[in-house]
Amino acid sequence: MPHRKIPLAIAFFSATLLFVTVMPALASSGGELPWEGPLERIQQSITGPVAGYIALAAVAIAGGMLIFGGELNDFARRLVYVVLVAGILLGATRIVGLFGATGASIGWIDDQRSSSTVLDREEKANG
Repeated sequence: MPHRKIPLAIAFFSATLLFVTVMPALASSGGELPWEGPLERIQQSITGPVAGYIALAAVAIAGGMLIFGGELNDFARRLVYVVLVAGILLGATRIVGLFGATGASIGWIDDQRSSSTVLDREEKANG
C-alpha cells in the first residue's frame, strides 16, 4: 500500500510545481508586437483627412474619365475602375462617419439600463 501512495504524491507535487512555475507566464500581458507600430501609422494615414481628400479627388477624376473619356481601351478602363474603387475604399470611413456611425454599440451597459429604469420609475411617479 505505501508504494501506491508514493507515485500519487510525486504526481501531486509535480503538478503543483508545474502550476507554480507556469502561472506568472500565463498572467503576463503580451505587449506590442513589432509590426503593430507601422501598421497603426498606415491605418492613421489611410483614415486621416488627407486620405479623404485623396479619395475624393480619385473618385472625381476616375468618374470624369469614365464619363468624358470617350473610347478607352480595356486596360485603361480597368485602371480607371481600380482607381475609382480605391478612392471609394479610402473614403469609406469618412462616408460611414457622415451617417453617424462611429463604432459598434451593441446592447445596453448595466449602468445605463439601471439609470434608465430609475428615470422611468421617477417619471411614472411624478406624472
